[in-house]
Formats: sequence, structure tokens, C-alpha cells
Amino acid sequence: MRYLGLDLGTKSLGISITDKTNTLVSPLKVLKFNTEDYGSVIPELLEIVNDNNIGLIVLGLPKNMDGSVGFAGERSLKFKELLEKNNLKVELFDERLTTKESENLIHLNNENVKNTKNRIDAIAASIILDDYLRKCKNVSEK
Repeated sequence: MRYLGLDLGTKSLGISITDKTNTLVSPLKVLKFNTEDYGSVIPELLEIVNDNNIGLIVLGLPKNMDGSVGFAGERSLKFKELLEKNNLKVELFDERLTTKESENLIHLNNENVKNTKNRIDAIAASIILDDYLRKCKNVSEK
């Protein structure tokens, strides 16, 4: 069983995936859709899940800095419901600052952020999934 990480935006869905040992996380792809037409990505997402033996999806839950859930968080909650209606197992994971962190990684590699928007979404999904896996590992070691 492998894991997918998702970073949901208003027009795109960044996707990351673990290796077969669930040790390494890699950006996979970015799916584009019309503004807030989240259902349009479900068929391709189901194909990715089936082709890669995905047992769990980790969906980023954007929270405000005070921990409250705003508009973006509500969007993720609704997307989670849509995924679960398609028999997918989904866990939400706090994604505060992951987009900024992915932008910083691209800057460190001297890449232009404007030309790498797709990569930012997939890298943000990778950060979400990697943070989730590290948290699970830390909990199991205690």
C-alpha cells in the first residue's frame, strides 16, 4: 500500500506519491481544472490510485495561522467528502506554509517561481505527505 499527498487549489491539484516502501516522497503531477470544478479531477485521480496501489490519501488542510479553518480549509473539507464518496480513504493534514516552503526550495535552486507554478503545487503536495509520514513515524517511535 502506498500513499498520495494532495495540495488542493482553486484551479489545480498538486499530487505527490510515496515509493513502494513508503519511505521516499516524490512530486507526481499537477492536475488542472476550471475554477472550483473539483469533480473533474476525480476520474484521473482514481486512475492514479488504482494504478499505484494507493491505500491512503493525505489531503492538505490549509488553516489560518491561529489554527482556525477559513475558506481554503472549507474547500479541502468538501473535497475530502467528494473523495470519500468515491471509496477513497482520506486523512487531512495541516498544510500551513507548505506553498511558501516549496517556493523557497525552488528559489534555493535558482529557479524562477513564475515559470514553476506547476512544480510548486506538486512540491507542496510532497511536503504535506513527507510531513505526515514523519509525524506518523515519530508517534510510532514514542
